[in-house]
Amino acid sequence: MPRVLRELGTVEGRLLFVIILMFVGLSLSTDSFLTLANLTSLLNNNAVNLIWAVGLLVVLIAGGIDISFAVAASVVQYLAVYVFGLMGGGNWFLGFVVCGVIGIGLGLINAVLIHGFRVISIVITIATFNAFFGLLMFFSSGRSVYLLPDWWTDRIFIFEHQSASGVWSELNLAVGVMVACVLVTWILIRFTNLGRQLYAFGDNPEAARRAGVNIALMQALAFGWMGMMAGIGGLMQVNIVKEVVPNALYGRELEVLAAVVLGGARLGGGRGSILGCILGVMFVAITQNGLNLLGISPFAFNMIIGAAILIAISSSNLSFDIRPSRRAVLQEAAK
Repeated sequence: MPRVLRELGTVEGRLLFVIILMFVGLSLSTDSFLTLANLTSLLNNNAVNLIWAVGLLVVLIAGGIDISFAVAASVVQYLAVYVFGLMGGGNWFLGFVVCGVIGIGLGLINAVLIHGFRVISIVITIATFNAFFGLLMFFSSGRSVYLLPDWWTDRIFIFEHQSASGVWSELNLAVGVMVACVLVTWILIRFTNLGRQLYAFGDNPEAARRAGVNIALMQALAFGWMGMMAGIGGLMQVNIVKEVVPNALYGRELEVLAAVVLGGARLGGGRGSILGCILGVMFVAITQNGLNLLGISPFAFNMIIGAAILIAISSSNLSFDIRPSRRAVLQEAAK
């Protein structure tokens, strides 16, 4: 029991407890929440957000912040349409390579500007957010693209099921790509030397620098990884909606940032986990889905997310561990 209480004292434990309560409450409030069709729809609709979230997690661990990734994903979509046209159509392998490379390039622009000008990342990414969006709208004239390669718009399902009442439940390709992105990011931050350096750099940049950590490399890795996830997420978004719209992803960065912060990633760097990231995205997705099913105004979602971010930030340095601290133990022993 003490171990269970300690786990509940972590950010991930508290968030999991809240999600369980939400599941129970929504299951009792509406008949359509705890159904296979709704749960698979939740996964499909939030797969892209989780792909972006694990990229943003790496940036936050490294002590940075990026709010330009959703617009960068839109830029990747438009550039990819042009590149695929030059290639004669392309295929899924080339799609991942092209979108990943373009995304990395956009991410490295952020990294170079941050490192070169020694300006905090939020200022740079606000600038690139506006620059990317302005350039996109200027060159696209705000027009959507519907004529896309067949392989890009063909629906690929990794799971299909039809109930006795005729209701279809399905998981699309984006969910499988999401799982792969989560696993690769988990391996990066959990089992590699570069991942450990990212945590050290985010926790104390000056100490990390003195210990031999390459600051430029860490920033390039963090923002390049975010760019790659932005590109892959943009590729999957087109497969889901079957069109490229210049402003369709505008604003999505805030709910992704909310999810990652709620999952325990510290804005000051040096803290964050894949489990917390997944739970944060789940919390945001279930909140939005539950409000829709209950017929509550969508504006309530923004209020809830804003309040949740404030709570997460204000409680990020609080400890809920029931064990006495080492200092308290030593003081008690000295009496």
